[in-house]
Amino acid sequence: MTTTTDSTTGTRLDEAVQRVLGEGSALRQAQRDALAGLAVHDTVLVARTGAGKTAVYAIATLLAARLTVVVSPLIALQRDQERALEEAGLRVASVSSARTAREQRDALEAAGSGGLDVLLLGPEQLQRSVVLDALSGADVGLVVVDEAHCVAEWGHDFRPDYLLVGSAVRRLGAPRLLALTATASTHVRDEIIARLGMRDPRVLVHDADRPNIWLGARPAASQDERDAVVCRLAAEEPGAVIVYARTRAHCEELAERLASVRPASVYHAGLPAAERAATQDRFLSGEDDLVVATSAFGMGIDRPDVRLVVHAGPPATLDQYYQEVGRAGRDEEPARAVVVVRAQDHALARYQRSGGGPRPATLLRVLHALATTPGDQATLAEATGLGRRTVARALGTLQHVGAVRDDGGTLRLADDADARQVLADVHEARERRARLEASRVDLVRTYTDTTDCRRRLLLELLGEERRDPCGLCDSCDGGTSMAVSAQRVRPGRRVHHQEFGDGSVTVVEAERVTVLFEDRGYVTLDTQIALDARLLTVRGR
Repeated sequence: MTTTTDSTTGTRLDEAVQRVLGEGSALRQAQRDALAGLAVHDTVLVARTGAGKTAVYAIATLLAARLTVVVSPLIALQRDQERALEEAGLRVASVSSARTAREQRDALEAAGSGGLDVLLLGPEQLQRSVVLDALSGADVGLVVVDEAHCVAEWGHDFRPDYLLVGSAVRRLGAPRLLALTATASTHVRDEIIARLGMRDPRVLVHDADRPNIWLGARPAASQDERDAVVCRLAAEEPGAVIVYARTRAHCEELAERLASVRPASVYHAGLPAAERAATQDRFLSGEDDLVVATSAFGMGIDRPDVRLVVHAGPPATLDQYYQEVGRAGRDEEPARAVVVVRAQDHALARYQRSGGGPRPATLLRVLHALATTPGDQATLAEATGLGRRTVARALGTLQHVGAVRDDGGTLRLADDADARQVLADVHEARERRARLEASRVDLVRTYTDTTDCRRRLLLELLGEERRDPCGLCDSCDGGTSMAVSAQRVRPGRRVHHQEFGDGSVTVVEAERVTVLFEDRGYVTLDTQIALDARLLTVRGR
């Protein structure tokens, strides 16, 4: 065990490790790597569930003896994190809708006066003036963005306030940033860095493999056949099962179909919050063993003995799929993940990913308010007459194209912003995003249709190089997986395409290569043709 000492506080690293992890414990490699440069570098840490990411910022807090602010998306997650941090002896509080107004005031006062080590809050709390004013006077040394994929992948649809976290952090004096997630492809990592405004960041990607989870895909000719296969898999599995469906109506249909063979709970965003919480609690406690849900049943689901995760139709993206697959087998015992698809499902997925974003009329109202009544998010919501979430989504969009500047907490229109040009820039950015989203749907189809090793394809998307078949997927079982020998193109290599420009290799199969191009998204090419015809050239190593 190292005995590195923090020069400011005199706290030794080994003492902090024992306090957080327990007597006789040692840092895992992912934890050690993250802590090694966190004092001087913003950091993105991608590490599998169970790698001890919470311990990283707990130890960093003890070493620095300064306030750590943790941005966590769900109250249930905050409760778990608060409990773990208190067990390590840290002074912790949270600010959320689950706390009374008095409790929130007390927490902010303690944070400002040095009475806390860690403050937990949701992204929307960072848009409240009372919170930012309190934290602006606090000694904030580190801001942790937990489940950081929300900043990129689900920021627009799931929590638009994530899009404004970066500007809020700058108001706190630009403390160090630590972004944590279990899964993030190269593109998502780049978006996290850009949206949070990270400075000279280190990107640490540790082994994301879950080798105890067998991976498979089943084709179906019709919707009825797909649902019948899903229900049969769920009914035949004696252990705990999560079934993911793409729509609320589909959840209800599958649960009703399962009712005759196995009781199933339903979970989706259309249900009352109390009912969703009760369903989650029953599943986590082991009272219920089968839940049919949309992707809303996600973060905070930490039941160790889930034996099967089955998707009725393709997931939105492979990043999201691996997040959801990762809810199986957390006890390290064998588990399975199966996606059941029909060809038409991919068209539905493309349609579902094609919309979104504020309307031009909404953007114009926010632009006008920024020009005439600059202020914080609440001020702009009042000035426009729009809902807070609508304003947050619009502000995120406008910040993305450089039309908004943060002037010490007051949001203003950028000096050179012209409404017509801003709308044109938003349209161009939306078109580029649409191409990317469409290509990500195509990448999911590559996964479901491949006869090569599924695990290798998934892990290469996440930035890990794998050459040998995994032996734990249906392709390996069927003998169709191929060992990939050393080639001119490997994941992570920079390449140039005559038509699509510069890109980065993400997935290599036996005869195909998938490249992420900035403007075109993911494109799958025949490797031999692309190289021999000099359509694709490999940049330096």
